[in-house]
Amino acid sequence: MGIKAQSSAHTKWLCKYHIVFSPKYRRKVIFNKISSSIGEILRDLCKYKGVEIIEGHLMPNNVHMLVSIPSKICVSSFMGYLKGKSSLMIFDRHANLKYKFGNRKFWAERFYDTTVGLNEASIQKYIREQEKSDLILDKLSSKNMKTSSRGKSK
Repeated sequence: MGIKAQSSAHTKWLCKYHIVFSPKYRRKVIFNKISSSIGEILRDLCKYKGVEIIEGHLMPNNVHMLVSIPSKICVSSFMGYLKGKSSLMIFDRHANLKYKFGNRKFWAERFYDTTVGLNEASIQKYIREQEKSDLILDKLSSKNMKTSSRGKSK
């Protein structure tokens, strides 16, 4: 696997980050209904800032992205831009959400990020397989809930 740095007129960089963020209160139902629109908005905003999405996956209650961010942009500034602008765009496209969110903040305040280093392939695999893992956990938790509710009714 060859590591290729990106460059601009005066700089070469290799700044890759695994970023995870979620909708406010991790609202699954709202997120599932508009996930394709959210994906399009996030791709457009990243492209505008020159951020390359290497791998990305929209989950029912969070977003995982492996991105290459130009060195002139710090991660926290980029995330402020991405979450702020995408919130506005989501509410513009889906006006009915303002009644459920009120303050026009679609995303939770926090996010997780880590530098990738030489673990890029494993992080890409993790992001790709995240949905499978979440589906298994959801099935297990719903099975446990059914079991525990049966026990209470006796």
